[in-house]
Amino acid sequence: MSKLIETRGLTKQYPGVLALDHVDFDLEPGEVHVLFGENGAGKSTLISMLAGANTPSEGTIHLDGEKVAFDSVGQAQAKGIYTVFQEFSLIPTLTVAQNIFLGWELRRGPFLDHRAMRKRARGMLEELGFDIDPSAIVAHLSRAQQQMVEITKAFHGDLKVLILDEPTASLTDREVDHLFDFVASLKARGVGIVYISHRIQEFARIAERVTVLRDGAVIGTVAMSDTNDDALIEMMTGRSFDQIYPAIARTEGEEILKVSGLTAPGIKAASFNVRRGEVLGVAGLVGSGKSRLFRAVMGLTPVLSGTVSFQGTDITGSATRDIIMGGMYYLSPDRKAEGLDLAKTARDNLSVNIVAGARNTGGSPFIRWRGVNTRTDEISDHVELHPGYRNKPVSQLSGGNQQKVLFGKCFGQEADLIIFDEPTVGVDMGTRAALYLLIKQLAEAGKAIVVISSDLPEAMNISHRLLVLAHGRISAELSGDDMTEDQVLKYFFDETGATQ
Repeated sequence: MSKLIETRGLTKQYPGVLALDHVDFDLEPGEVHVLFGENGAGKSTLISMLAGANTPSEGTIHLDGEKVAFDSVGQAQAKGIYTVFQEFSLIPTLTVAQNIFLGWELRRGPFLDHRAMRKRARGMLEELGFDIDPSAIVAHLSRAQQQMVEITKAFHGDLKVLILDEPTASLTDREVDHLFDFVASLKARGVGIVYISHRIQEFARIAERVTVLRDGAVIGTVAMSDTNDDALIEMMTGRSFDQIYPAIARTEGEEILKVSGLTAPGIKAASFNVRRGEVLGVAGLVGSGKSRLFRAVMGLTPVLSGTVSFQGTDITGSATRDIIMGGMYYLSPDRKAEGLDLAKTARDNLSVNIVAGARNTGGSPFIRWRGVNTRTDEISDHVELHPGYRNKPVSQLSGGNQQKVLFGKCFGQEADLIIFDEPTVGVDMGTRAALYLLIKQLAEAGKAIVVISSDLPEAMNISHRLLVLAHGRISAELSGDDMTEDQVLKYFFDETGATQ
């Protein structure tokens, strides 16, 4: 079969850094070819050159057998290569139709023909199966709908190649299913799709082949039908699947959190406890209430009835700041919106919690910045944040390094109970392994840990006990031999099995 895209010896050299090392890659018509690798492996560099956003230092790109060179994204799009990056190129204050026709505006004489653009946009959206009002303002759309608008922009010309960069990172399960149905329809048209994702469980559903990158070089290309998750992880990290999830010793410590009959928006009569030295996993489908439950515990949403007791003190309805100062800490799943100040450096983000923890004053009303800076360096070393990244704005760091900064903030607070909500979202397996080791260290030091996760293997392999939520209720509490995938999945849809 002829190749849609073929790269030969593609290389990108920056001062002191070899970002891509003589990469050979190809894409066939009607296939999904996954690029898999850790953060910094070269995936983004490779697709940026295919998309026309970057130029190679060496090597060639061939499209339909002809050598091509792109000096801009527009040139690549003119040849039928369109990329949906993680950060969308939409203008949020414009309508859907205006975004779709940006640069392709329809005119009636010297004036823009907005009516024609809305009509044409509606037809394009309907043809692709996207139920979106072309008159809607983009800022008012969900993340999934914005992604659909971004994809629709690709259909002005003759689309040959669609590159999707982490397309499911912020989507619900239903939205993922819709996206995959759409991908299947593109394959049937002969469109080739380059797909980047850290969600390895997705590959078997949509991919024909997987190319694994490490340190800018190709480790190998395998047919998805001839491989499995364990083999891909070992190719990517150089470590076996068993080495990703550490064994965490469990000590039966004192009860630190007791929740009784908690009812809150989206939560019904939840009761459970957490002990020192244990990792309590919390699993459930998107929309099950697993995050809402602990946001209510933290005072981020109102408690309608029931009680929350922390270290023997009733904290029901307390202010979030008071709960944090009392020794409970919550790491949000959305590090950009809630967890980090992207404009500040990693050092500044870490120091905020050290100062807020009031453990640096030594009884003085003044902040002892030397002590703060020393502690910031200690935490950075502990979470393995490279010294070169510490004085950079967090917005310039990779997702994995941003997540390390987020983890580091809980060390600055010196909390007794730490709630990790989707702790590894958007990070690669290598960084995951490092973050799991931090969770292990915290638990074995006597901290109480809660891990809320939509990644079932993560929730099962990192936890001593597992709460399963369905429809806003705790449907099961599992431990030991009962923590099997079949057993957990059964309770994802059943709210009658609660053990409370």
